[in-house]
Amino acid sequence: MMRAPAALPRLSTPLRLRARIKKFLPRTLFGRALVIIVTPMILAQAISTYVFFGRHIDVITTTMARTVSGEIGLTIDEIADGMTPVARGAVFLRAQRNTGLIYGFDPGVELGPTGSGALDEGQRALARAIRASQPYDFTIQSSRDDDTDVVRMQLPDGVLTVEVPSKRLSSFTTNLFYLSMLGSTVILSAVAIIFMRNQLRPIRRLAIAADRFGKGRDMPGFRPHGAEEIRQASEAFIDMRDRIRRQIQQRTEMLAGVSHDLRTPLTRMKLQLAMLGDGPDIDELRADVDEMRQMIDAYLAFARGEGTEEATPTDLAAFLEEVVVAARREGADIAFDTPESHVLPLRREAMRRCLANLLSNARRHARHVWLSVVPDDGTVALVVDDDGPGIPPDQREEAMKPFVRLDESRNQETGGTGLGLAIARDVARRHGGDLVLSTSPMGGLRCTVRLPL
Repeated sequence: MMRAPAALPRLSTPLRLRARIKKFLPRTLFGRALVIIVTPMILAQAISTYVFFGRHIDVITTTMARTVSGEIGLTIDEIADGMTPVARGAVFLRAQRNTGLIYGFDPGVELGPTGSGALDEGQRALARAIRASQPYDFTIQSSRDDDTDVVRMQLPDGVLTVEVPSKRLSSFTTNLFYLSMLGSTVILSAVAIIFMRNQLRPIRRLAIAADRFGKGRDMPGFRPHGAEEIRQASEAFIDMRDRIRRQIQQRTEMLAGVSHDLRTPLTRMKLQLAMLGDGPDIDELRADVDEMRQMIDAYLAFARGEGTEEATPTDLAAFLEEVVVAARREGADIAFDTPESHVLPLRREAMRRCLANLLSNARRHARHVWLSVVPDDGTVALVVDDDGPGIPPDQREEAMKPFVRLDESRNQETGGTGLGLAIARDVARRHGGDLVLSTSPMGGLRCTVRLPL
């Protein structure tokens, strides 16, 4: 009986919440550092404003509203029932002169509905203060210019109208405080941004230097600077770069030295074989010596590919024209259309050897060869197609290993030494790219050398 496949484990609620939060977080170190610095600062400003100054504003607003309510109450107490309009006007004039409130009175008028509609904070505080001190119905409305609050109160013999300046219910220091908080937040955020940019610039330079070194390019002006931890990382990168260069140089010198030293005994062996005459055994020995000589030449070519040639800006179109002309002189049938001009930092001799090996392999196994350039996003691909037998997919990675020959024959003209593709891939990788083998639309093998722009 077949068992049902086990269901994939579902993420727990905290993990799902964390995954959702990560979608909204910045991906760059600068953005995350800025969030870490600015967010607590803004929260601290907001909390202090809400807790401390919010309470402070409530106290000030309530106090100012009670003062206005008390002044209105004193004026009401001075207005006696049956007071003549002249006497009432004298009271209103004194009150206006001393308090700034403007009074009016409509005798025998009913106030009507007392709904005041939407009130702001100062008006609500004034309404609470009047309601706590006066037994009369009232309404509070804003004037048309919003600079005055109008209080209409129902007295026993008429309606009292009081025009209260809005500044009597709010303090200018409140707006000043808000502006100062906003200004300080903006200034501190700008300082934090400038500081973080300066601190992250060494990290960005270190990333650029590592990327250029990985692409086989140098960054002469790079030196450790910035914070202590960044300096340590930069110094570690410089030490690693120097060790890699020394290792490459030592391996190059070792391969070149071994290959050069082997030429002497091979020369003596060729001389001795020449003196022995002809024969089946002698011919086999000569073939072995020739194979060893070609392998030594391949060693030297591989060593030169590991050399210390510096990359120089190169016009890719002109460079490929030179490579194609040289290959055609050796009898290769190459179809090539001059591409658009791209200037790349190339090790010219190493890249010439890389393309020469690919074209030579294609010419050896196919009748027609095509060379094309395919620009891509941030890279350029040099594509070599042929109509030969190709390489099976399961043997392509093996074919690019050094000294691996898929042709088991001893004929150097058909099998080679097994270093052509290895050298080509090594050169491509030293330029920060790679060599990829695939099936060509022409029926044979496609070799794609990808290089960063």
